[in-house]
Amino acid sequence: MVKQEERRAATRRAVLGAAETLFGRRGYALTSVDDVAASAGVAKGAIYHHFRTKAELFEAVLDIVSARAVADVMRATMLATDFWSVVEIGNRAFFEACADPVTSKIVLRDGPSVLGWAKWRAIDERNFGGLLRQVFATGIENGMIAPQDPGKMAKVVLGAVTEAAIDAAQSENYEESAAHYAKIISAMISGWAVSV
Repeated sequence: MVKQEERRAATRRAVLGAAETLFGRRGYALTSVDDVAASAGVAKGAIYHHFRTKAELFEAVLDIVSARAVADVMRATMLATDFWSVVEIGNRAFFEACADPVTSKIVLRDGPSVLGWAKWRAIDERNFGGLLRQVFATGIENGMIAPQDPGKMAKVVLGAVTEAAIDAAQSENYEESAAHYAKIISAMISGWAVSV
């Protein structure tokens, strides 16, 4: 029984890895389930054992890629010495994570159209929204930003950074556009600072 579970888990990992590579390189529309099966070295039926549809497979991949981007942002802020450094470094790290071609293609370009706005936003809310709520709750708790609802603050910033990342991903010069947006987002957040 254990070996069978291990094989299933290994198949799922192989399928998700192959799907991420193909969706990230070719995009959702140009990637078939047959392509994923061939790349993963499994039968097409093995994919349908784990995922009912190609869209369900894509959703799982998007969730993984989004969660990994959040982990990258968290890693980047680990050595920050104060709340405002976390905001600055985290902001830059978010745009750097979105600059990755696979992340950009899966999360920002194909995600909304494949999954629909509501499902795509729910994944974004769970991943980046959760991180932002935590950051703002900490800032309020430590007296760095004025007390208010950290969930609502997170929604405002999540909406802004998501739109900014989508726009930057479609621009001719991502780095320049992302740096400009990062400054705007940081200025917006610093407007919530507690006056001394």
